[in-house]
Amino acid sequence: MRVLVISDIHANYTAFEAVLEDADDFDAVWCLGDVVGYGPDPNACVELLSEQPNLICVPGNHDIAALGKMPAESFNGDARRSLLWQQRVLSGSTMVFLDSLPKKVEANKNVTLSHGSPRDPVWEYILNTMTARMNLPEFATDFAFIGHTHVQSMFFYDEKEDRVSLEIPRVGLPISLSGRGIFNPGSVGQPRDRDPRAAYAIYDTEALVWEPQRIAYDIEAVQARIREAGLPEKHALRLAEGW
Repeated sequence: MRVLVISDIHANYTAFEAVLEDADDFDAVWCLGDVVGYGPDPNACVELLSEQPNLICVPGNHDIAALGKMPAESFNGDARRSLLWQQRVLSGSTMVFLDSLPKKVEANKNVTLSHGSPRDPVWEYILNTMTARMNLPEFATDFAFIGHTHVQSMFFYDEKEDRVSLEIPRVGLPISLSGRGIFNPGSVGQPRDRDPRAAYAIYDTEALVWEPQRIAYDIEAVQARIREAGLPEKHALRLAEGW
């Protein structure tokens, strides 16, 4: 089965559409959370996501906060402004969808899905090998797919050497998976690795192949909608530079 793995759409409908069109032929979608937050199109993104085939989705911290289940004070000033706006505009169907999501799930016998990390699905960032190593006991499957950092990354565990290594993948280069590892497809709607293109990955469940991808989209159109909504200017500017 060919799975589209996405994360951190962050209410960026234009980027999400571009990813779906670029990925083209897939049998299922696994979403790693933060469908809403920051961007101008939360309801449209949830509606489009809910239409995808064989969907499995976990919530991110912004999704949970948008439901009012996390203090707004947990976020910095600009993120808080965006969060309060999101709470005002979310439709009833969007809230029902977000409220139905499990925080951590085994998508199949090989893969566990969570937003932050397997041991702290909501908040923990896996940015280095030490944090990755500490999370290995927290999932029973071979692989964990996570989001939250907005950076495409791969952590591999070498059992023989008892060592975790970090690799930043090359776009379009298929990676054969074996052993154990933690993999991040990057962010659809707000990349933070200095590459403004929307990020995602394709996972082949039979061949155990992970393929990171990027696609350009109309950033200026999204920036215009952010400004029209009165959202923080920072959230418009960062899209163009990928930070």
